[in-house]
Amino acid sequence: MRIVSICPSNTEIVAYLGKTELLVGVDNFSDWPKEINHLPRVGPDLSIDMEKVAALKPDLVLASLSVPGMEKNIEALAEKGLPYIILNPNSLDEIESDIREVGNALKCPELGIQKAKNFRDEIEQYRLKAKNRTNQPTLYWEWWPKPVFTPGGVNWLTEISTLAGAKNIFEDEPIASVQTDWEAVKEKNPDHICMVWVGVKEEKMRPELVMKRPGWDQMKAIKAGNIHVLEESLYCRPSPRLLEGLRKLEKIIDKESISQR
Repeated sequence: MRIVSICPSNTEIVAYLGKTELLVGVDNFSDWPKEINHLPRVGPDLSIDMEKVAALKPDLVLASLSVPGMEKNIEALAEKGLPYIILNPNSLDEIESDIREVGNALKCPELGIQKAKNFRDEIEQYRLKAKNRTNQPTLYWEWWPKPVFTPGGVNWLTEISTLAGAKNIFEDEPIASVQTDWEAVKEKNPDHICMVWVGVKEEKMRPELVMKRPGWDQMKAIKAGNIHVLEESLYCRPSPRLLEGLRKLEKIIDKESISQR
């Protein structure tokens, strides 16, 4: 098969299945694993060049609706008559389902079932550990600084927080993405601040500016030095790589717990 992926999280699901050799093209932001670096690029995920996609003669395009604005890619695929499936997960359960769906689409359904089970089994191991934790620190996830966007209750990062033994301060908001402001975050007074600005590499994020926000110097997270610049690629993409992000987050939480004993 000839597969084109037009979203980084889709590319990472193909990689999780061990099927990167089927990829003949990817979007500009797909950056993992390294063996895809040589592949033709078909444009940014919000403005895919469908002429380039069509020229690659794909048997299947893995499309997405994970970012607002991707709808026009779906319309363009339909206009071109290109075969595609759409992935749009908000939860770990839905990512698990997508692993199976992509396995089916790539004509390796048994592999999809097995890899989905592996994904679920690792999640369950973390769930069991989280149940035995006595302390549950609070986390503020910053997706974007101004206007402020942060994950709500219907989002994989709320689940990742719980599995790591912590709690997303906006988990009570029954939506995937919450627009809020600095004052509301200050009032919730989180124990940790996790900076994962979408599309921004870690070296370009500025925690010193976050610390200077009005009144934030009195927040528990900043007083304790718990402001973390994290790889947005491990937390902002609905793919199996969230498990790698979960491992890193658990270490951060555990280190803090040990220091408080």
